[in-house]
Amino acid sequence: MEEKILKAKKGLMPLILLLAAYVLAIVALIGGISIVDNHAFGNVLIAIGLVWIILGWIPFMGVKVLKPQEALVLTLFGKYIGTLKEEGIYYVNPFVSAVNPASRTTLRQSGDVNSSERAIVTSNGAQNQVTPTKKISLKVMTLNNNKQKINDCLGNPIEIGIAVIWRVHDTAKAAFAVDNYKEFLSLQCDAALRDIVRVYPYDVAQNVDTTGDGEPDEGSLRGSSEIVAARIRDEIQSRVQEAGLDIIEARITYLAYAPEIAAVMLQRQQASAIIDARKMIVDGAVGMVEMALNKLNEGGMVELDEERKAAMVSNLLVVLCGNKDAQPIVNSGSLY
Repeated sequence: MEEKILKAKKGLMPLILLLAAYVLAIVALIGGISIVDNHAFGNVLIAIGLVWIILGWIPFMGVKVLKPQEALVLTLFGKYIGTLKEEGIYYVNPFVSAVNPASRTTLRQSGDVNSSERAIVTSNGAQNQVTPTKKISLKVMTLNNNKQKINDCLGNPIEIGIAVIWRVHDTAKAAFAVDNYKEFLSLQCDAALRDIVRVYPYDVAQNVDTTGDGEPDEGSLRGSSEIVAARIRDEIQSRVQEAGLDIIEARITYLAYAPEIAAVMLQRQQASAIIDARKMIVDGAVGMVEMALNKLNEGGMVELDEERKAAMVSNLLVVLCGNKDAQPIVNSGSLY
């Protein structure tokens, strides 16, 4: 169902006329009572005044007031007739009814969905009373999903949370295409997050294809957060398109290994860091030893046989690669 913008009449003048009619009805009722004993016309005035006072609220139902970034989806006897989107006072058919299937549903900052009738629970546990409204908000809103435990492509359990920036684009689809567009969005965010996270490892891993081109790459949840967030956003958008929602942005707000493997993975990262550091130290030490031997040979200051060269290389490597400072020993005698 496509959205149809309703060109309703401005409601300020009808509102003034309806209020004036109520005033006239009260005047007619009072005047009729005062002359009913002397003139039959008094009964007519009383009847007109009573009828309007009793039934005059019905035309008032056609007055609709909209604030900025609000919309009303209107139906007449079950048929969709259009949507009011611009702010102001409007006057429509008094028998139309507004439709908002998510009027009693609030997406909390914790990411859960609360469908209670009157109260919502905030992130600090307090309850706030809210009044359900038939107006659909067109403002940009945030859905901050709870942390979820998901296995990455290597089977490691991780915890991840995302924040989704979204808004309603097509009010007709939001009202009629799905049962409750807020609950629908929340569930689709969870499903899309699981589908994308399962493609990536937590950290860079060998022989893993995250792009689908058949070639291993260095994509990871930790190192490619921007790319992962963009894929999550596109995946959510494809899922909620039929509900008339626009996904503006999706961001990863929390990422960590699950508690049961966090300590082991930390030890693994530490071991990997130590190995990388040692490799760098050894590469640098070998280069320095080679440079020292070349300088000695070029200058011709000392001529060393192979055995002495091996001893010097061993001593230099011990000094350069050791964890502690070496204690020098001065040889005051002959080299041989």
